[in-house]
Amino acid sequence: MIRIAIADDHAIVREGLKRILASTSDLAITGDVATADELLTLLRAQRFDVLVLDLTLGTRSGFELLKQVKSEFPRMPVLILSMHASEEYALRALRAGAAGYVQKESAPDELVTAVRRVVSGATYVSAALAERLAMQLARSGSKAPHELLSDRELEVFLQLAAGKAVSEIATDLHLSVKTVSTHRARIVEKTGLQRNGDMIRYAIEHHLIH
Repeated sequence: MIRIAIADDHAIVREGLKRILASTSDLAITGDVATADELLTLLRAQRFDVLVLDLTLGTRSGFELLKQVKSEFPRMPVLILSMHASEEYALRALRAGAAGYVQKESAPDELVTAVRRVVSGATYVSAALAERLAMQLARSGSKAPHELLSDRELEVFLQLAAGKAVSEIATDLHLSVKTVSTHRARIVEKTGLQRNGDMIRYAIEHHLIH
């Protein structure tokens, strides 16, 4: 039996994952949490074969949390389950140590396939995402402006590009409005994109949102 830990700050998502995996004979969710602190406590107390992780958990950057998990539990594969379809987001997750990347809008059987794949020692991304990742890796020349952003700045940028207000982003990422505004200012400085409309257009042109 493959023992799975899931970390997502939405209870409905955790319950949905339990229902999906309940239909399988070889997969079992033996721990689920909503915050980064709860996750680290759980992983230190129990043994798991794989972690299914949402990169948005409380005040900590998901990428920082992923790196810490891989530092403490290097042999445990981590499958990212994210709302972001961006290849840049997926690429950063894989570079931070993730074994796979699945979008929340994916079909249930894709999640089951992904879990089994990463537990076997392989890497998993969808065919469509794999194609876009290959194109990005093959691109030569200087970095695109969004590649200059820090992991947290990228998280905020994608939220801005989705049309969300600073106050909404602060709520979603469990940050203060002042902190999000600071990140936005740095994004403007690094990308030269002054208005939210410019960010939305840029994100669409660079396939960061779909």
